[in-house]
Amino acid sequence: MDKRYKESNGCAGICCKGCGKMDAPLNTFDWLACVPGNEEYTDIVEVQFKNTRKGYYKNSNNIPLQKGDIVAVEATPGHDIGKVTMTGRLVLLQLKKTRLTPESEFKRVYRKARPVDMEKYEEAKAREHDTMIRSRQIAKDLNLEMKIGDVEYQGDGQKAIFYYIADNRVDFRQLIKVLADVFKIKIEMKQIGARQEAGRIGGIGPCGRPLCCAAFTTNFVSVSTSAARFQDISLNPQKLAGQCAKLKCCLNYEVDAYVEASRALPSRDIELETQDGTYYFFKCDIMRGEITYSTDKHIPANLVTITGRRAFSVIEMNKRGERPESLQAGGAQEPKRSADLLEQENINRFDNASRGGKKRRKGGGGNNNNRPEQRRNNDRRDRKRKDAPKGE
Repeated sequence: MDKRYKESNGCAGICCKGCGKMDAPLNTFDWLACVPGNEEYTDIVEVQFKNTRKGYYKNSNNIPLQKGDIVAVEATPGHDIGKVTMTGRLVLLQLKKTRLTPESEFKRVYRKARPVDMEKYEEAKAREHDTMIRSRQIAKDLNLEMKIGDVEYQGDGQKAIFYYIADNRVDFRQLIKVLADVFKIKIEMKQIGARQEAGRIGGIGPCGRPLCCAAFTTNFVSVSTSAARFQDISLNPQKLAGQCAKLKCCLNYEVDAYVEASRALPSRDIELETQDGTYYFFKCDIMRGEITYSTDKHIPANLVTITGRRAFSVIEMNKRGERPESLQAGGAQEPKRSADLLEQENINRFDNASRGGKKRRKGGGGNNNNRPEQRRNNDRRDRKRKDAPKGE
């Protein structure tokens, strides 16, 4: 095995030091990690904390850091514990997304985490769940219309961030005082949306892959039902909604391609006139550039599939008062499609065979030993075997 590669816990295989765990939120792939001199390119590193929270810190002490190292970084107050997720050239590209520059002010990386730091870190993390449950009850007692979705303790346990969801503006000044008195820490309240909450919790989507909001999405844009209409997706609320109860973010991924492809198809309200009759829109395949027409406006009848170019040609002929003989151009055949052998077979092809087998079993035809003659022959053979001398 190549010594440059190592086995990463939770990565389900052998990976390079630049790769990350597939189950980690906002997973990053530092594809320049193995390039010589990459770490010396910049002293700014990307550090990830609990779930999707990330930050950028300055390695002013020139500590040799690689992806996956646990470090203690500057915080207000005290220090925090996080994992290095990116170093070198790619950090500068990530800074552009957050509208930061290398000349901006960054907090410092103190050191690599020591055993004492990790003990405090584990103690603080062990208190997060109980703190979240108690804080929810406190918010309920104060009659605040908000939901505390997650609590994140700082690495040294001196501070905690309370992530909450609220539809309206919430005055939580009294809540901060009560939480500070109960938990004896500094309180920070941070409002998040439903999609951000799903990203922090994580999960598996209906596609079988980790949620986009937990894997790579950081900029959450609004998703409307028009994105589903452009792609001819059934407007089923249960299928269009994600685990956050909002419209799936992936509806926006291919909508631009569908909008561009739909320009090659005519409007669905246009009726095509031919010598055979009037054809109405029935359905279309946007990505294939094909449209299907029916001679009936409400039910599928005499369906004909043509290309968008042919449809525009017929429309131009109708505008000039002309009617083609048929929708197909010059008697052209429909495009060949792959045949499904199961659809060509009769669905009842196995019924007769199964019924005949049942009749034979009822009549005893399946077992010859049930016949009287066969039973007598078997008895004679058994007696001959018993009477035969043992030496034979």
